[in-house]
Amino acid sequence: MSSDQLSPSPLLSVVMPSFNEESTITEIVKRVLESPWTGELVIVDDGSTDGTRALLSEMNDDRLVVIHQPENRGKGAALRTGFETASLAYVIVQDADLEYNPEEYGNLLEPVLKGDADVVYGSRFLTDKPHRVLFYWHSVGNRFLTLLSNMMTNLNLTDMETCYKLFRAEVLDSIELTEDRFGIEPEITAKIAAGGWRVWEVGISYAGRTFEEGKKIGWRDGFRAIWVIVRHNLTTHRTKRPAPAL
Repeated sequence: MSSDQLSPSPLLSVVMPSFNEESTITEIVKRVLESPWTGELVIVDDGSTDGTRALLSEMNDDRLVVIHQPENRGKGAALRTGFETASLAYVIVQDADLEYNPEEYGNLLEPVLKGDADVVYGSRFLTDKPHRVLFYWHSVGNRFLTLLSNMMTNLNLTDMETCYKLFRAEVLDSIELTEDRFGIEPEITAKIAAGGWRVWEVGISYAGRTFEEGKKIGWRDGFRAIWVIVRHNLTTHRTKRPAPAL
């Protein structure tokens, strides 16, 4: 069964952390709500100081839930708030920029709906789909962090740092997340691996942006990610989880 054969229905809670995304927030919300898979869009505005909050206040859709953090706490803190609020059977992370394409939700859902996966990562590297050509050293850093994470988790991911992570809701209910910033990505991966959940990857397109265009992750986050990979993989108890009955 391919994603083209799946009958789209609003199964997804989309969790979107947002910080100073005035230039993209209106368009990305439009694209997410246009997806037939979107049943709920939870936007956590992480203390924006530009016009993002004003734009969010003008939006009106029954599927839209907007939460305002009183101050900027980081992507991880925003995701934790969004995960606690999400109410549907499947949850996906969506950044508030235009780097990731909500038209691909069906492809990401396919392994879960077929009963093969509990978690699906959208890989920017395991794909022949279009990519904007940008920073060589950024891609090297991503691959290095994925390699280090794989060595600790014994997974064979190609893109641990991807935004697109889709979960069955019970997976998120089973793990406790603590990282406030971009360290949330390796922390999620460590705890998913430790929990014995079934992980799949699906190739996705990627329209990366420059720092001038609003990209926020930097080299300090890379060093933090290394610490998070080592810390959480050494301190998280591993379990062997049987596949759920279908």
